[in-house]
Amino acid sequence: MYETITIETDARGVATLTLNRPEKHNAMSAQMLAELTQAAGQLGADDSVRVVILAAGGKSFCAGGDLRWMQDQMAADPVARMCEARKLAEMLQALNTMPKPLIGRVQGNAFGGGIGMLSVCDVAIGVEGAKFGLTETRLGLIPATIGPYVLARMGEGKARRVFMSARLFGADEARDMDLLARVVSLDDLDAAIEAEVVPYLSCAPRAVADAKALARALGPRIDDEVIDMSIAALAGRWEDAESAEGIGAFFDKRKASWNT
Repeated sequence: MYETITIETDARGVATLTLNRPEKHNAMSAQMLAELTQAAGQLGADDSVRVVILAAGGKSFCAGGDLRWMQDQMAADPVARMCEARKLAEMLQALNTMPKPLIGRVQGNAFGGGIGMLSVCDVAIGVEGAKFGLTETRLGLIPATIGPYVLARMGEGKARRVFMSARLFGADEARDMDLLARVVSLDDLDAAIEAEVVPYLSCAPRAVADAKALARALGPRIDDEVIDMSIAALAGRWEDAESAEGIGAFFDKRKASWNT
């Protein structure tokens, strides 16, 4: 059914949704975006599912946008670019509003859109030594469609420390900025995830769903207007000459003109 992700559900109703492009460091392609959106709907509607773990195969959690996807955007017209930006925004919103607890199992690095994926988890636990970064501005782009979720998770003050600079930061700093709840060794990761799962199994499922919806409603506003603004912001950057220079430099393996 799925090619870029897998779903496995145990007898307790704990579903593990795994990003399954390890050879591409789980970079998000158009197909992965579509499959994640579909999976969020499927898991959210399944009464037998009590908790969802968002995991990833291989060494990296998620490297952000797929390189081929970026190349395609370079050649696309503005309408097509807006459409692709909306696919990412819709995937994040589908996971963010899924009426099941979403627990992030972060076994490796996360960049760009991968940070957005962590930000829509209700709790995320990462391993020691993992690296993180909102690296879009290096390419002349901005962390636009993921922005509402990153700001909701970190808060504006903390987010501004890393939102514009593309600076990489480690797991401990990710925890200090509320992107991760805990940092553990790789050997302890599964036990830490299990400790987050177990309490939900004694809770009323619909009460959990309603509590999550209320928390989201009381938190920072992420509605159609905000999502449309983020999509337009990303599309606008694609139209700027900086994006062509930045992405071109990346593929040419050279420094961009602003990189001194």
